[in-house]
Amino acid sequence: MVSAVDSEASRARREAARRAARRRRRALGALALSAVVAVVAVLVATSGGRTRAHGVGAHAAAASAGPRAQEESGGAGASSASASAVGPPRSTPVPILMYHVIAAPPPGAPFPGLYVTPSEFAEQMHALSAAGWRATTLDRLAAYWRGSRRLGAGKPIVLTFDNGYQSQYTQAFPVLRSLGWVADENIQLSGLPPSQGGLGEREVREMVAAGWELDTQGFSHADLVALGPEQLHYQVAVARETLRRRYHVAVNWFCYPSGHYDATVIAAVRSAGYVGSTTVIPGWAHPSEDPYRLHRLRVLGGTSPPALEAQIASAEGEGPAPASYGA
Repeated sequence: MVSAVDSEASRARREAARRAARRRRRALGALALSAVVAVVAVLVATSGGRTRAHGVGAHAAAASAGPRAQEESGGAGASSASASAVGPPRSTPVPILMYHVIAAPPPGAPFPGLYVTPSEFAEQMHALSAAGWRATTLDRLAAYWRGSRRLGAGKPIVLTFDNGYQSQYTQAFPVLRSLGWVADENIQLSGLPPSQGGLGEREVREMVAAGWELDTQGFSHADLVALGPEQLHYQVAVARETLRRRYHVAVNWFCYPSGHYDATVIAAVRSAGYVGSTTVIPGWAHPSEDPYRLHRLRVLGGTSPPALEAQIASAEGEGPAPASYGA
C-alpha cells in the first residue's frame, strides 16, 4: 500500500512539474509574442512617419518653401524615389549667364553696356522660359554633373548677378520669382553699400530664403592678381567666412572680379574651400573643364530675346578654358 501511494505521489509530482513547465513555456511564448508585436508597431510607426515626410508631406513642404525645395524634390509631381535617385556623372554642358545692373544706364555711366533695362530683362527671361530653359544654381548644377541629383524638366541654365546691385533685388528678383526661378548672387561685401545702389542684408536674406544661392567676388572687387598674400587671403578666404557666418549659407563659388586671375589666385580660392569659380571667358560651362575656370556669357544692354538666344546657341560649341590664365 505504501508503495502504491508513493508511486501515485510520484506521478502526481511529475504531472505537476510537467504542468508547471508548460505554464512557463506559455508565459515565455506570450512574452516573446508581445515583444515581436511591440517591435512591429515601432517599425510601422516609424515607416509611416518616413512616408509622410518624403511623400505628400514633402511635396507640401516643397510648395510652401519655394523654388529651392520644389527643384530638390524633382518638381511638384515627382516621387520621393526619383528625387533621391543617383545616377552616373553627366557630361552635359550648361550656359551660365552674367548680369550686372538691371536698370537704364545713367548719363555718363562708365560701362553702359553692363546696364540691362528691366523691360529687356523681363522679356529675356520669359523668352528663355518659353524656349524650354529652366534656371538652376551652381551648387545644384555641380551635384547634377556628379549624378547625385536631378534638375527636373527643361534645359538647365544658370543666371549669375555680379557685385550685388540693389536693382538685382528690385527688378530681377520679382521677374524670376514669378517664373519659379532662382539665381546666383555674386556679392561683394564692401564698396557698394545700399546708399550707392548696393544690396542690404534684409534683401539678401529674402533672396536666399527664396532659393537664390549666395556666392561672392570678395570684399571690394579688387584686382586679385595685384595683391600680396595677406590681402589676397582677406579678399578670398575672409570674405567667404564672413558671408557664411552672416547668412548661414555655404558660399561654395567664387567669381573673379573683372575676370582677373592667375595660378596664385586659383590656389587661394581652392585653399579657402570654394569648390569652383566663374570667369568672364565666353562659352558654356563644361563638367570636364577646370571647375575654377568656368565659362560665362555676358549679357549686355540692348540685347533682344532673339539675340540672347542666338548668343547662347552660338557659344555652345566653345570648349573648356584654355591653359593660359587671364580674362
